[in-house]
Amino acid sequence: MKTREFKIEGMTCGHCVMAVKKELTRLENVKVNDVQIGIAKVEFDENKTSIAVIKDAIKEAGYEVVN
Repeated sequence: MKTREFKIEGMTCGHCVMAVKKELTRLENVKVNDVQIGIAKVEFDENKTSIAVIKDAIKEAGYEVVN
């Protein structure tokens, strides 16, 4: 399992945090460690889930990954 922190642009409140957390939780082979305004920390199996899939989930929630 790999741990990664994603910096997210556009998050301003608790609703934003919940929206991102909800989308990330839907992903298989991804464990959400923490979501705060501007940051999501996750663990994932690189052999089963790509960084692109995680970034797409964050975009689906309406936010942009900046790293």
